[in-house]
Amino acid sequence: MAAARLCRCRCRALLSRPPGAPRALRGLAAGPEMHFGFQTVTEAERREKIYQVFESVAKKYDVMNDSMTLGIHRLWKDILIHKMNPCPGTLLLDVAGGTGDIAFRFINYVRSVRERQLQRKLKHHQNLSWQEIFESYQEDKFNSLGDSQVVVCDINREMLKVGKQKAQHLGYSEGLSWVLGNAEELPFDDDKFDVYTIAFGIRNVTRIDLALQEAYRVLKPGGRFLCLEFSHVSNPLLSRLYDLYSFQVIPVLGEVIAGDWKSYQYLVESIRRFPPQEELKEMIEDAGFFKVNYENLNFGIVAIHSGFKL
Repeated sequence: MAAARLCRCRCRALLSRPPGAPRALRGLAAGPEMHFGFQTVTEAERREKIYQVFESVAKKYDVMNDSMTLGIHRLWKDILIHKMNPCPGTLLLDVAGGTGDIAFRFINYVRSVRERQLQRKLKHHQNLSWQEIFESYQEDKFNSLGDSQVVVCDINREMLKVGKQKAQHLGYSEGLSWVLGNAEELPFDDDKFDVYTIAFGIRNVTRIDLALQEAYRVLKPGGRFLCLEFSHVSNPLLSRLYDLYSFQVIPVLGEVIAGDWKSYQYLVESIRRFPPQEELKEMIEDAGFFKVNYENLNFGIVAIHSGFKL
């Protein structure tokens, strides 16, 4: 624990700078070699390339998610929110959540909890007058989230732009804010959030270890870390079929729908390069989290990892 804190302090001291753009754009050293899909690149090149990928796919990101997963990604995200089970007053940080999918689900979930609370309250007060009932509903209308807040943090301006447009179109404004920031150096104080989520984003950070350390730093004691990510399929037959679909179909969909073969080829390759479930579990534990576990969905096509800051 002490070593992890010392490492975090050193990293923040070395990396102190405004969040948002890739490090390569700030003149830092290229760093060690790492992978961009199946290519070997420098750390700086990887940051730049990933930034360009998401800048390219931002406008078609939601459509492509539906096409690639046959819409099942919506169910996976619903499961994540139900696993979180947020109560009114929860402060959530959703990292790499630029298009708002987790944030909007969080708001809907908390609103439904508040509505049930109000109904139970009124049910136990049968002698209330119509005026008192009306006033209770009006009060709830103006505080439908019970002081809950969700902060969406993403390194990519285009992804945030798409998310803000969706929020405006769908009527989300209360309890929602958008921040440009790097998962490896979050622009937030220590011990600030109740829950940290990252859905289909952690495999695209350059240094997963730094991102996990930052997640630990910004969570309050007792706070929860939740990660939804593509993972490794356990069934050999399904794994072969999944590979066939991933490499032969998804890039074609990317070209047809988004006019971008290369970006979706990278996204498929990045899934294969991502650490398997047990290895990611160990990395989360190394960052200081306790009670770390994971749940495979659809035979491990995706997994939800969970941990607590105690």
